Amino acid sequence: MHPNLRHPETIPSVTVSTPNLTVRAGHPDFLELPWEVSLEDWDIPELVDLPKGISRHTVRFVSFPQGIYAIKELNERAARHEYAILRELEELAAPAVHAVGLVTGRSPDRHDERSAALITAYENFSFSYRELLEGPGFGQNRSRMLNAFAFLLVRLHLLGVFWGDCSLSNVLYRWDADSLETIMVDAETASIHPGGLSDGQRQEDLQIMVENVAGGVSDIAAMAGTEPAPEDLAMGLEIAERYEGLWSELADEETIGPDERYKIGEKMARINALGFDVEEVELVPTNSDSEEFQFKLKLGGRTFHSNRLRDLTGVEALENQARVILSDLYYFQAKEGAQDTPTKKNVSAIKWRVTEFEPMIERLRRIEGVNDPIQAYCDLLHHRYLMATEQQRDVSTLEAFEHWLAEGRPGYPPPP
Repeated sequence: MHPNLRHPETIPSVTVSTPNLTVRAGHPDFLELPWEVSLEDWDIPELVDLPKGISRHTVRFVSFPQGIYAIKELNERAARHEYAILRELEELAAPAVHAVGLVTGRSPDRHDERSAALITAYENFSFSYRELLEGPGFGQNRSRMLNAFAFLLVRLHLLGVFWGDCSLSNVLYRWDADSLETIMVDAETASIHPGGLSDGQRQEDLQIMVENVAGGVSDIAAMAGTEPAPEDLAMGLEIAERYEGLWSELADEETIGPDERYKIGEKMARINALGFDVEEVELVPTNSDSEEFQFKLKLGGRTFHSNRLRDLTGVEALENQARVILSDLYYFQAKEGAQDTPTKKNVSAIKWRVTEFEPMIERLRRIEGVNDPIQAYCDLLHHRYLMATEQQRDVSTLEAFEHWLAEGRPGYPPPP
């Protein structure tokens, strides 16, 4: 019995012998946790209270020196399936939480809803829709959320992932410069189709999303004792509309004539601007007698700017953060006159990191309340841009930093 549990007579226990734990390397073994007791009744020092969405299952958070972990209690079949799917999604570099461990044998009945548990790594700086969606119409972040939601579904569908339960509660959000990054949390109903999804499967997933989002909005309104606004009930339809526009840009085949090869470059530039890498261009003649070609782009992950930043400087950032930080690097190189040769660019990238980026990141780390210095750096760069535009002159990052602090760190943290 765990020393920090209440008296066993007051706690419904799960009859077990010794549970089976599968844990990935680099993480705790979790053996000291009281697996014989339902998660609802855990009373242990490792527990931490973090915001979360509505879930069919009990979810608790525990803290270890290696990090914070989310533990979800569910039956063994569902736990094994979700663990396997999350591992596959990680190999595909999909935007989903990372599975860390699987606990089985907590009950003789494998169908018992408490017979197993899934352990995932907590996503740093993430938050649920409850922290994001506040106020009538969900305020200024409504459009950002809709775009991020649509992007998430497009990215999963491009990888051949049928979700089956996309909802407000099954998504985590994280600030990525002036945009939101979305992360799939619940993969219990998901399946992966290496050959890709049919249009019917995609439309079914979209319909499930539309219904679930309307239900989530209704739950929010009910908890507030109000009726959901019509525009909020229609959020799922808006997400679906944005999804279709993105899907058309990213996945549709196009036909070009003999003098229209420039359209390939134009489309690649648009896709890169959305953050996606292009791995291959497939060109197929429309018929044996025609000079027209159908072309389709094979996409990599949404990591174009983050890969570019890492290659140039070694700095790790999210996709939109990397886009903003790259602009700062290019601005520095232009001032240095270091755009003539690859060697000058490489040397200036190192100089930028040593003289500009790292010292400012260290300053930001020392500020109380700044737990995500990369995001704070992006907000500082935006503040520098606003100052320069207003004053019609170049503003140094240090000058902008001092003004940013004096103004109360506008933009950080972004308003929920």
